[in-house]
Amino acid sequence: MNNLRLQILICKGTGCVSARSDLIKENFDKALEDYKINDVEAIITGCFGFCGEGPIVKVEPDNVFYTHVSPEDVNEIVADHIIHGRPVKRLLYRNPKNNEVIYNQRDMNFYGKQTRLALKNCGKIDPENIYDYISYDGYQALFKVLTEMSPQDVIDVIKASGLRGRGGGGFPTGIKWQNTYMSPGDEKYIFCNADEGDPGAFMDRSILEGDPNSIIEAMTIGGYATGANHGVIYIRAEYPLAIHRLKTAIGQARKYGFLGRNIFNSGFDFDIEIRYGAGAFVCGEETALIHSVEGKRGEPTRKPPFPSVKGYMGKPTTVNNVETYANIPQIILRGPEWFASMGTEKSKGTKVFALAGKVNNVGLVEVPMGITIREIVYDIGGGIPNGKKFKAVQIGGPSGGMITKENIDTPIDYENLKEIGAMMGSGGLIVMDEDNDMVDIAKFYLEFTQDESCGKCTPCRIGTKRLLEMLEKLLDNKGSEEDLQKIEDLCHNIINSAACGLGQTAPNPILSTMRYFPDEYLKYARREMKKFYKIDKDKCVGCHKCAGLCPVKCISGEVKEKHEIDKEKCIACGTCAKACPVNAIAMGR
Repeated sequence: MNNLRLQILICKGTGCVSARSDLIKENFDKALEDYKINDVEAIITGCFGFCGEGPIVKVEPDNVFYTHVSPEDVNEIVADHIIHGRPVKRLLYRNPKNNEVIYNQRDMNFYGKQTRLALKNCGKIDPENIYDYISYDGYQALFKVLTEMSPQDVIDVIKASGLRGRGGGGFPTGIKWQNTYMSPGDEKYIFCNADEGDPGAFMDRSILEGDPNSIIEAMTIGGYATGANHGVIYIRAEYPLAIHRLKTAIGQARKYGFLGRNIFNSGFDFDIEIRYGAGAFVCGEETALIHSVEGKRGEPTRKPPFPSVKGYMGKPTTVNNVETYANIPQIILRGPEWFASMGTEKSKGTKVFALAGKVNNVGLVEVPMGITIREIVYDIGGGIPNGKKFKAVQIGGPSGGMITKENIDTPIDYENLKEIGAMMGSGGLIVMDEDNDMVDIAKFYLEFTQDESCGKCTPCRIGTKRLLEMLEKLLDNKGSEEDLQKIEDLCHNIINSAACGLGQTAPNPILSTMRYFPDEYLKYARREMKKFYKIDKDKCVGCHKCAGLCPVKCISGEVKEKHEIDKEKCIACGTCAKACPVNAIAMGR
């Protein structure tokens, strides 16, 4: 801490920045100057993970964790805590179960079962200051690799660790690197896939915003191991903060000799460039990503040949995602046995999940492979709000499937998820409660994949469109039981004939919900499922906007009174929900 008495760590991940953490930092700088406090420093950090409690400010080494901080709270924190050593109690986290005030981050259930490897520096270091990264063993792994190890030595370490790709498929990273290394060619490339497109997913973005140098170091190590001298980070243009911090980190790495020519006097040259994606979900598939970087349409091609043999510009190319790279420097420094000691027999290490939906503690969590959904939802996530019953989680985004209460204690790893009809995906984890309509959920994900289809192959382009039409027919109470068999048959036809992973997995949410919630599909097919909207009276402020716009006048209640919807008259048009300024209206059944 550079002989400082205290450090004030201010989250400047995207979520907290949107809640004015920029101004919080400015106010801390001004307050410390006004009070003439020279032994305390306010620094920005990446995401702490506990996004539902942001903006977050943490005081070290006191380990005092402030939540929901506003710019107006800064003077009170400085006057009471920084000067007099009295933490501001009203800004401390409270246990939602008993309202107990918790001072110390280590005592929070949200962090209790987490093991932060890929996220180890997020919330600790200033991501725009390379010295902070170096102070946490930064670039030591690269030095070790370039001065002590051969390319094959590096590959053998990654193989022995059991690290698998964190972007969805779980392919062994060491084998992918070996394939590129063994492919003949005088020019090779290494790519970082930062095109994170799953709804509700923000794992890769948070790593790039909070610890960009770890990705630069890992890609340089991977370049040395596979024979590549040029790296490309493919990132969607919707991530401006991550892009800014990547540019800053790359510039600093070049300045201090961690990128460029003759790194560490080893004779190895390596540099990185950033390429931008336009937000196409299909470009998360490695061949579509490569085509996009080449300036072509972002469409996948059948494999083989794999990119490790024929990739960018026809040259051998390694493609890994952000989270995969984030583990590399630590594996090199701590050894493959250390990494392999965590997780399950075939799925080693940890996995980062974006925990969202109907759960009390929303945020980014990193847990050992083998943990159960129950532990994530109830121990880390704090359970379901308002005492509602757990129904399912959608894991793996649009390509994934449902895990229901019957499988809530299944250990999470690649093999176990596949057995129950789900998949790891990149790490989205959306919690659903008893009020969620599972046919409607399936339609939401299918709308996404149908819209994101590149259109190259007929099964995906036309098949997903027909599937969506059949689901809409069911939800409009115009379907039949015969339609259910047609839906299932079409799902399997698409899986067996689509050209790439997007099409092959697009039917997964439908098949998964049909498997675990057949009664809901049957009720729609038999036209027993009437949809209507309902008002949460705890949220309703009596503004009367919904009643004034309702086309069938089914909403009762005077201005400034709690309103109610007559479900028998409701035609489920959704006008009231769109008009409600406090989000008090939702679909009911």
